[in-house]
Amino acid sequence: MSARRLAIALWIALAIIVWNVVFDHVIVVAGREYLAAAVVAADRGGPYARVEEWMRPAATRGFWIASAASVSVLVLGLGAIRFASRVRKPTSM
Repeated sequence: MSARRLAIALWIALAIIVWNVVFDHVIVVAGREYLAAAVVAADRGGPYARVEEWMRPAATRGFWIASAASVSVLVLGLGAIRFASRVRKPTSM
């Protein structure tokens, strides 16, 4: 495998990892916010906080934020590879 192909594969792997980490973070934060809202509703006797009303929008928001972060990493990485492959190699004397 050439160095260029290896670099491309590694940047793609990094973009996938970034997507998963960002999506997971958005979901975890939404879960914590839901739990806090459920506790407040239970303490004050308010209407029951439904998990679907909190998590469905969080999943959509997480998808878009994670996708934007992942695409940014991928564009940056592939652009760096393209730039690096255009740089002239030093000639031996």
